Amino acid sequence: MGGKALRPAGVFPGVSVPMPGGPPPTADRPSTRAYVMWGVGLVAYAVAVFHRSSLGVAAVQAQERFSAGASVVSLFLVLQLAVYAVLQVPVGVALDRFGSRRMILAGALTMAAGQLVLALATDVPTAMAARVLVGAGDAMTFISVLRVVGLWFPGRTVPLATQLTGLLGQVGSLAAAYPLVALLHGTSWQTTFLGAAATGLLVGILVLVALRDAPAGVEPAPAAGLAEVRRNLVSTWREPGTRLGLYTHLATQFSGTTFALLWGYPFLVVGEGLAPGTAAGLLTLLVLVGMAVGPVFGRLCGWWPLRRSVLVFGILAATVTAWTVVLLWPGPAPLPLLVVLVVVLGTNGPGAMIGFDYARTENPAERMGSASGVVNVGGFLASLLTIFAVGAVLDLLTPGASTAYGLEAFRAAFAVQYVFWAVGLFGVLRHRRQLRARLARDGVRIAPLHLAVGARLRGGSAYR
Repeated sequence: MGGKALRPAGVFPGVSVPMPGGPPPTADRPSTRAYVMWGVGLVAYAVAVFHRSSLGVAAVQAQERFSAGASVVSLFLVLQLAVYAVLQVPVGVALDRFGSRRMILAGALTMAAGQLVLALATDVPTAMAARVLVGAGDAMTFISVLRVVGLWFPGRTVPLATQLTGLLGQVGSLAAAYPLVALLHGTSWQTTFLGAAATGLLVGILVLVALRDAPAGVEPAPAAGLAEVRRNLVSTWREPGTRLGLYTHLATQFSGTTFALLWGYPFLVVGEGLAPGTAAGLLTLLVLVGMAVGPVFGRLCGWWPLRRSVLVFGILAATVTAWTVVLLWPGPAPLPLLVVLVVVLGTNGPGAMIGFDYARTENPAERMGSASGVVNVGGFLASLLTIFAVGAVLDLLTPGASTAYGLEAFRAAFAVQYVFWAVGLFGVLRHRRQLRARLARDGVRIAPLHLAVGARLRGGSAYR
């Protein structure tokens, strides 16, 4: 099943396609049951984010429980994210074979098992094994929920639903930051993480009872043999839209993730000299900006799906510009400039979600899982490498074992981002050109940008 079959006339605004017999009838709005299925998947994803974030807010207690230094506890996080990234493609292949319901169920139970092991762990190796389980279960969840959205929602509504999935799933991090911390301080380590394990088990029961892979009448793809799995994976990778999605995810996600996950707070407090409360407020602002712009990006991608790369270039240019000004500023950057940097970084997460939209529109449904898995590798791999590189440069430029990194050390460390931005931009440009060439061979004509925008604003149909 080729990409052309996925693009009936009238599906993509901003293009003109031959339309024999007129466009096929499609529903404009999701059904009530589609929202229910999405809601179940969204709960599962939010709980996965909760599990992902749970150890981060318990780092001090983890050091005490396992008699470990900060570097060892940070290794828990790196190991967890590495497992998540490595498993994306295998999970995507399994998702195409077994469907979202089984994969989300397996993910919920795997994360529950990880939290159970962590609750009972008393040594570092056991705790690491627990976080490997959490990372593995987490890897099964997000792209499986995206597949639910892709199969239950009409095409034009999918970009917005995808953005909202990433946005609302962050409720899980709030649950980790507040209720879990309160429980940890009010009870014990074991009670807290046993409760987290029970939460995962309850989600597994909910998924088993309530979630369905696709609407009635949509036949599941027949189980593929090993040879066909290999062919599908090769076809997924050869599709330029998949690779464009991967490099989009890589170029737009890693800077905001690196900043929010580990190095932003030390940079703001130790490097820039901000008060801890001010730095925490800026990190909160980053999350709020992402929540605000995500739905906007979803709408724009739904209106102009062949103009998604314009949005990607804008996010990338704003991010590189903001960082360049901050890193070249003589002395500590003024607070308004740091606010601008954080606001721009807040667009990175929603920008990365555009990569999944490329995977959806340029691959047939039976390859949706593997394509999303390939895309998801990009940003997480770049984030892991950037986190490592920033830490390595800081240690290299700071004598001894001191953590009192200077502003100049932070500037040099964050300069490693330019390497990954260059790689991402090259990949986006190259595969965008290949995708447009393939679309031209399929008979898809892309209207000039000003005509597409003008027609949309006028409510026209030729260049919507």
